[in-house]
Amino acid sequence: MNNMRTEKKTSIKNSAGRLVFIVLLVLVQTIWLEILLFKLNTYSTVITFVLEIIAVFIALKIYCTHVNAAQKMPWLIVITAFPIVGVFIYLLFGRSVVTKGMRRRFNSIEKEVLSLNNQDETIMDELEEKDLGIANQFRYVSNCVSYPVYKNTDIVYYSEADKGFEAQLEELKKAEKFIFMEYHAIEDAESFARLKEILINKAKEGVEVRIFYDDIGSIFFLNQDFIKYMREQGIQCRVFNPLKVVVNMFMNNRDHRKITVIDGKVGFTGGYNLADEYFNITHPYGYWKDTGIKVVGDAVRSLTASFLTMWNAIEKTDTDYEKYLNEYDDKFVSSDKDTFVQPYSDNPLGRERVGENVYLNIIKNAKRYLYITTPYLIITDEMDRELSLAAKRGVDVRIVTPGIPDKKMVYKMTRSYYAPLVSDGVRIYEYTPGFMHAKQWVCDDEIAVVGTINMDHRSLYLHFENACLVYGKGLAADVKKDLLDDFEISAEVTDKYKSDNARKMSIGECMLRLIAPLL
Repeated sequence: MNNMRTEKKTSIKNSAGRLVFIVLLVLVQTIWLEILLFKLNTYSTVITFVLEIIAVFIALKIYCTHVNAAQKMPWLIVITAFPIVGVFIYLLFGRSVVTKGMRRRFNSIEKEVLSLNNQDETIMDELEEKDLGIANQFRYVSNCVSYPVYKNTDIVYYSEADKGFEAQLEELKKAEKFIFMEYHAIEDAESFARLKEILINKAKEGVEVRIFYDDIGSIFFLNQDFIKYMREQGIQCRVFNPLKVVVNMFMNNRDHRKITVIDGKVGFTGGYNLADEYFNITHPYGYWKDTGIKVVGDAVRSLTASFLTMWNAIEKTDTDYEKYLNEYDDKFVSSDKDTFVQPYSDNPLGRERVGENVYLNIIKNAKRYLYITTPYLIITDEMDRELSLAAKRGVDVRIVTPGIPDKKMVYKMTRSYYAPLVSDGVRIYEYTPGFMHAKQWVCDDEIAVVGTINMDHRSLYLHFENACLVYGKGLAADVKKDLLDDFEISAEVTDKYKSDNARKMSIGECMLRLIAPLL
């Protein structure tokens, strides 16, 4: 795997052209509005004074918002240093009011759907008897975002994306009622061709098939012909947040989830999208490492609920959610009596930063070890401090990041976080065979998270994400074994970043760290 060659990524020309065209039009709009503001500014000292007052007001408003300090600082600096330009950029890209309609619609539908998934308190009581600290982590998710913790659920872990994909294909062939698929990126190429054939056959058999993908995530892989073709085959197909020519802050919020639900009985999630590079058919960044899980049993209800929420937030067409949520009632009995499973979703439209808070809770409760894989390590001060504190109190904290980057600027930012962490005892590895895309945590042989949530500002604050929090020795053992194998074929760079020189960041790195929350 170390000699895996890299290849250039291919793209759909029509979609790439659409992206370039839209970017140019947005740029023209931006420049025109900037020129208009500057002309108004030079036309009258009164207008200049008013703009400066507005800049101060906006800066104070930003300072008083209940968001992470890292989210505030870039805006405060830009607005203070360049009042006119800063105000303009903030009005375009920094206001949540632009997404008010989407926020109201999404939150309303999510509340309606999740109200049908009630927490079984006997399960929570049982978990509390086993470990109150662990139970409190699950209770946070259940109380704050209404995703219950379940038993009567089996989890199968796949240490490679292609293994998960093969299992997914086999389960799709068994579908009898419905198939729901939501992915950040779909590539209409070799791997998806196999899946597409199954979906078309199932649609012909009368199975309800729905596909939902993110426009930006798939823009180099798909064009408008894909939607037309799928609909002609009897498959419902929608695109999330299509790129438009009008400047719109909501364009910055993408659907990064990866969910498959089959008949409400079987679900799949994890780090991989439905594109060839994820299964090492192509190798744009060396060997691609990704993982996933299969969920069988009661906990699939939450994966179904997550899909239905997103599907109807774009266009509300479902009126009876229950018929999709109750497929497994009293029909499945798990052989695993000691595993607790909590699928959950995160979104940028609410006040809770669930993805980050789940991670922080795990760090705070860690006793012996915490192993993490992530493609990006661009973390907040809170996350940095908690990881460092865990290492200082004797927890074996290890993080695996890519050896070959997919985005060089982001890779440089990731490395800028190494030195402070390793100086406090955290061990850092780089996955030398290629690109580490898996997003997973395992702690103390008992708790694990597998999902789509990266350790960066996009995943933690801007994207729609999902993951699965699991308490049970089975999944923890599987994830731990996989990470121990990853350590063996990765290069530990801990010592390299322990020196005083490594702790000194260049001006360029400081600038990148500053703008990270805005990227």
